[in-house]
Amino acid sequence: MSFLRLLSRIPVSLAFAALAGCMSQPAHDEQQWAATMPVEPTAAPPTDGSIYHADQGIELFNDARAHRVGDILTITLVESTQASKTASTSTSKKDASTVSAPSILGHTLKVAGQTADTNLNANRAFDGSGDSSQSNQLNGSITVTVAQRLSNGNLQVRGEKMLTINQGQELIRISGIVRPQDILQDNSVPSTRVADAQIGYTGKGSLADANTQGWLSRFFSSKWMPY
Repeated sequence: MSFLRLLSRIPVSLAFAALAGCMSQPAHDEQQWAATMPVEPTAAPPTDGSIYHADQGIELFNDARAHRVGDILTITLVESTQASKTASTSTSKKDASTVSAPSILGHTLKVAGQTADTNLNANRAFDGSGDSSQSNQLNGSITVTVAQRLSNGNLQVRGEKMLTINQGQELIRISGIVRPQDILQDNSVPSTRVADAQIGYTGKGSLADANTQGWLSRFFSSKWMPY
């Protein structure tokens, strides 16, 4: 292969590489999970001679439910979604028109001995239907930490769990806002009570790679293919 022919193939290879990058799966935003551990706010220095300090008190009679930055609570995953859609369209139209032969100087126009009448008939019909359904379910539990306590008392929580099984890894992430009154006595809250919830369940390894379509196949199945 000559050097000029090699140079002529470089732009084509770069184009396929760019398309492969566009067609790859979107990367997870790691920045929002970088600060998994909460940052405890700096407490005010104690006043000399005082006995009780609000930030250093020992809670003997309060319940053990999470309410401060750094506390932990368990989120019970009870996510279940199901959606279905059915569409059907049927149209039909019939047209019939007759145009009489024109008269020229009192004589009807004839072609090959036949009156030049014109008949137009049209019959159109269309039938279309579509059906789509989707069902997702996620059960389990994950323990998270309180990352921030908002001014209205709500708790912003964040946490993740990674499981390594054989040749694969399973990663569960969740973040959102929890109301203290939604936390149960066992210091747990269902995921349906988490506002602005962001739940991620991903995996990597040999099993995930075997279940992932290659970049070239994704390209031929994308909207960029004109056929």
